Amino acid sequence: MAGLEELKKKLTPLFDAEKGFSSGSTLDPCDSYTLSDSRTVNLLSRSYGVYNINELGLQKCTSWPTDDLDHGEKTYKCASHEMRIFGAIGSGASSVVQRAIHIPTHRILALKKINIFEKEKREQLLTEIRTLCEAPCYQGLVEFHGAFYTPDSGQISIALEYMDGGSLADVIRVRKCIPEPVLSSMFQKLLHGLSYLHGVRHLVHRDIKPANLLVNLKGEPKITDFGISAGLENSMAMCATFVGTVTYMSPERIRNESYSYPADIWSLGLALFECGTGEFPYSANEGPVNLMLQILDDPSPSPPNHVFSPDFCSFIDACLKKDADSRPTAEQLLSHPFITNYEDAMVDLGAFVRSVFDPTQRMKDLADMLTIHYYLLFDGPDELWQHTRTFYNERSTFSFSGKDYVGPNDIFASLSNIRSTLAGEWPPEKLVHVVEKVQCRVHGRDGVAIRVSGSFIVGNQFLVCGDGVQAEGLPNFKDLSIDMSRRRMGTFQEQFIMEPGNVIGRYVIAGQELYIMQ
Repeated sequence: MAGLEELKKKLTPLFDAEKGFSSGSTLDPCDSYTLSDSRTVNLLSRSYGVYNINELGLQKCTSWPTDDLDHGEKTYKCASHEMRIFGAIGSGASSVVQRAIHIPTHRILALKKINIFEKEKREQLLTEIRTLCEAPCYQGLVEFHGAFYTPDSGQISIALEYMDGGSLADVIRVRKCIPEPVLSSMFQKLLHGLSYLHGVRHLVHRDIKPANLLVNLKGEPKITDFGISAGLENSMAMCATFVGTVTYMSPERIRNESYSYPADIWSLGLALFECGTGEFPYSANEGPVNLMLQILDDPSPSPPNHVFSPDFCSFIDACLKKDADSRPTAEQLLSHPFITNYEDAMVDLGAFVRSVFDPTQRMKDLADMLTIHYYLLFDGPDELWQHTRTFYNERSTFSFSGKDYVGPNDIFASLSNIRSTLAGEWPPEKLVHVVEKVQCRVHGRDGVAIRVSGSFIVGNQFLVCGDGVQAEGLPNFKDLSIDMSRRRMGTFQEQFIMEPGNVIGRYVIAGQELYIMQ
């Protein structure tokens, strides 16, 4: 009993129930930042050079020889004025994540916003940016599109692939547990990403958990949130910091010992256990210290073998070995029977993810965002309107006033004529859209049919939208008290057929019909 109390005393200082983990030893003290006169943030990393971030994007700079591609110059053009921001997806301890549309490409992205003036958040931001810069689009890792700085808010926004299926934590909240064949296929892809982080980038993620394993509606699972990952000089190097989510921490990390890649394997095993059984195997209700003692003292959890396959149980047992040196590597786990035996099962991960979530609500959010985006282009300045052309491909069709137009050039020319006619000679006021109703339905496997109805009114504002998703800076229809009967100059109905483009989150207008009534 005395030994137990002694261990509690040892563990307690490592965790503050209100503030999280202590920050004394987590980050490189040589990492810092400066603000230049050109409104550029310079994130300084002793190990990886300088990251210059301003309103136009991110540039990684270095003063050493560039024979190693990791240490070379990199530029990501990702401008703040090219983003149209919608509502929040979620928020964590150090950031807020919002949905956005990249205007030139009409691609839906996730923007992770972090305040640079808070030291701990800034250093996590630097860690995440340098990790994403070195692995921008590798299988099993969330795709990186760049970053930009907004001086007025003091925030840096990281632009990431929009994972519209949420996280595995969201999936098991709805579905309780995930079938073994689905998990096998998902974790094979996640292991590829983890193997790359460990074997090529020499990074320990340090926060593998279901909430950080994202999935899109195509069924592609990806690892995210690299804010506390740690770089190791070689495969034998060890971390000596106590950061991450205690719930998924390995025994060696809880003992505050040096640790390395096997710590991620333990966390992956616990995440798989929870996704497969629907239950976290330890009791987390009695505080972090008791949870840590369970992980140290109790036998490693194993799924009931009368419910789950021997391969599933064996995979988890291998991940949850108390001795870190006995755990297999991510590369070795790719050859485990739990992974290989389902390779020929032809699991449709996209169908599974779409079966979990209400497709109607997700389609409505998509329809509202794309609709608002389209009409903001229509009512907006000429330089933004030019991007409308890329909303169409060579097979796209547009119908108006008994005529059909095909392809981006003809459609853009026709729409430009309609736009000029509606603009008239009314500066500073003009005709603007009031979108009063948006209806949508599934079109084909991955597309959406959108039907819009509304009015043209005389005004000096951009699109005014009724119910639905609200774009940042857009006036709310209900707050304007517009006298529609006096200001209505006409009504319109429009139908769009939106289909996925060649990259995740990108949509094109495959078909469009416009009707204008006086």
